[in-house]
Amino acid sequence: MRAQAPPGARRFRLKAVLSIAVITVGASSVAALPAAAFPVGVGPVPITFNLNDSNGNWFDSGIELFGGKSLAVAELPRLGTSALDGGIVPSIPDGSLALPDPGTLGLPGLGKLPTGGLPGLGGLPGLGGGLLNPAQAGNMLNLNLVDQLTGLASDPTKAAPSLGSLGGVLGQALGLDKTLAAVQSLGASKPEAKAETVKAEGLLNQFAQQVSTLPVDAPISLDSLPVGLDLQKTLDDLKKFAVKGPAITASFKIAQPNNASLHDITSLIRPEGAPFFEQMGAFAGEDSTQLTEPGLYAWTCTIHPYMLGATVVDDPLTIGLDFGKNLQVTSRNLTVPSSADVIQNLVKIFFTATVQNNWQKYSTTESSSYNPVFPPAPILQYDAAGKPVLIPNLDAYYDKKFGFPKTLDKLTPPKTPGVGEVWVDTQMEEYAGKSKVGAATKINVEDWTIDRKISGSSINMNNPHNMWTDQDYKYLYQTQWFDDKLSVFDRSTGQHLRTFQVGPDPSHVMTRTDNDKVQVAINGGTDVVELSPGATKIERRLPVGPADAPPQHPHAFWLTADGKTTLTPNVNPYDATVLDNETGTWHKEPTGELPIATGAMSDQSKFYMADFLGADIACVSLKENACVKDGKKVHDARIDLWGNYDPVKGRTSSTAPWGGLTIQLPVSPDDKALLAANTYSATVSVIDPKTDKVIKDLPCNAGCHGINFGAKKGGGYYAYVSNKFSNAMQVIDIDPNNDGNISDAAVVGQLVVSSTPNTKVEGTITGANGFGGQGVLPIPLVYNGWSQKVPAGWREKLTPAQLNPIG
Repeated sequence: MRAQAPPGARRFRLKAVLSIAVITVGASSVAALPAAAFPVGVGPVPITFNLNDSNGNWFDSGIELFGGKSLAVAELPRLGTSALDGGIVPSIPDGSLALPDPGTLGLPGLGKLPTGGLPGLGGLPGLGGGLLNPAQAGNMLNLNLVDQLTGLASDPTKAAPSLGSLGGVLGQALGLDKTLAAVQSLGASKPEAKAETVKAEGLLNQFAQQVSTLPVDAPISLDSLPVGLDLQKTLDDLKKFAVKGPAITASFKIAQPNNASLHDITSLIRPEGAPFFEQMGAFAGEDSTQLTEPGLYAWTCTIHPYMLGATVVDDPLTIGLDFGKNLQVTSRNLTVPSSADVIQNLVKIFFTATVQNNWQKYSTTESSSYNPVFPPAPILQYDAAGKPVLIPNLDAYYDKKFGFPKTLDKLTPPKTPGVGEVWVDTQMEEYAGKSKVGAATKINVEDWTIDRKISGSSINMNNPHNMWTDQDYKYLYQTQWFDDKLSVFDRSTGQHLRTFQVGPDPSHVMTRTDNDKVQVAINGGTDVVELSPGATKIERRLPVGPADAPPQHPHAFWLTADGKTTLTPNVNPYDATVLDNETGTWHKEPTGELPIATGAMSDQSKFYMADFLGADIACVSLKENACVKDGKKVHDARIDLWGNYDPVKGRTSSTAPWGGLTIQLPVSPDDKALLAANTYSATVSVIDPKTDKVIKDLPCNAGCHGINFGAKKGGGYYAYVSNKFSNAMQVIDIDPNNDGNISDAAVVGQLVVSSTPNTKVEGTITGANGFGGQGVLPIPLVYNGWSQKVPAGWREKLTPAQLNPIG
């Protein structure tokens, strides 16, 4: 049974799917039954992801693979193929592949693969795989050969080595040892398949010889090889002797102490034909889905969408790890071949987000090489024509495709100072004595120094996500996104003052300009909580959707300049709410897929929503028609960020702007520019609100996330851009020469937000210093409505135009 969900969430029954009449047994049960008692395909081991608040391990599979715990590998159950149980020692008569015994392919610290297979399961005829243990999964990913097989294409001035240069490890490198073991196991258990298995052994040997002259970094079209068609047909013919067994269960558990609040799970990628999986609301408890097809499965929490988990389900009777023929992506109803560019980008993002060694670390004193490492595994994909394509080495292929290694330049701040200070939530920072991660980092933008870090150690502050301040700049209001709390700190000293339980997963916080009341979006619920000025008490809860509907999950809302209207992006129903703060009434407006953040015009004419999974930006008018479509004013419209991008082929132009997985998108206080942070493309889209057209792109970093505007000394504005998987912040000037034309918008400087010896730090940083950039808060507040109320001592630093940005 699922645990009772807190207020604002819903409970749902477990989706237990039993596709055929089979039993799943544990080790003790197996030992008690004779082998002959097992029906076809019994024995797939379930995959269990324990969701987690900690860095990179958000979907914790229980095993560490390649520096993270969010990936699992499973073998598709097939009768008679115990390729990884170790019962059959693979060999080829002439020995040319030098294929080792699978029992000797252990990883350091993990020991050898058990020759009896999984405890309680190996060695029994008819067992067909399931979740692989660390050693088995590591060998499928070639992690036991990681030193030999990574970095092979990291020098762009040299041709990549040939596969033949790998010598005695070629069979392992291409996964031929696993395929051969499955074939020989089948031949041993099914005498009627013997002729086909002998033929397959010979064809595998020919395959190794024919690919030996090909480079390690280039896809191999299997149909183009002389042996390719025969090998594929023979392996396919063997499948009639090794029918598929039951589906593999993937379970997801959300419980304390790993999770202080709520999450949900939604399919992001799945093989065509596999069931779509999602909850209709955040929850605590357990749910499960069935992995019915070979291929790549990935899931995300739509409340915290950089939380990622993935499983590759491999068919033992194919070469390489299977990505599946066609994959369904939860964006624009996409079904694409597994070789599609969108799949490669999402896989790259997965290994960037979940492997801390792949995060980007910048310096203010020297440049460095950024060379993320990917599993050196052979991956079987399919092209747009349905033809099989083998990626012989994923690491080498991604080095070539994405241009790794890249140089991370030494960072220098803008020449012209900013005004005041900028706070950024460095949400991934780890501190001694804290079981939860994150801190609020203060930057003095008048001298570009890292002034202070508030870790909230005394309250074990949990994943701080977004901040705001009061009209007097006395307080710092801080949400704890992976918890249920809003905390209040003294902005000057960093002292913790008070904390309120406001509801599950509070994401963003702002103040109303008309009365300085504090509003907080309850991301795991269905309302906005309003607190008194100074956040001394909760005064009311404002629903943003109907009580009898699934939770709305409002995220990065915005308040209009007069404080009268709250605009929420509702992650769950894919729409926006326009909330009247005086009456508490609301109405809905259309958006695209998974709207996650809001920006609004200072003149209150229209607002924008970042459609995280829709690859576009929704525009909605607040009064008269103000959005622009085909040159005409309309009530609502979409700004397409994929106009210059083909999800199968990739970018259609190397210079034309593009974006995707868009998050924060503020409009500049003077209504000159809309900026949108794109995680998918690592770009910031510069958009003209007069035409609602993308003007250009500017670069950001891995996990590009937050943007907010602050004052530039002497006039104009800087936009400060945060990045989750980088320790750097970009500073954008939307109009460097102040001529009103934003086509010259540029990144004018960058900052490292890690602590320095002069930084006042609460506690001791033990890891991820400066990483996890999310919410950004420049002070003084320069948006229309707030700028007119800048207190004395700060007002003198602003120009008349900055105090009245549209007046």
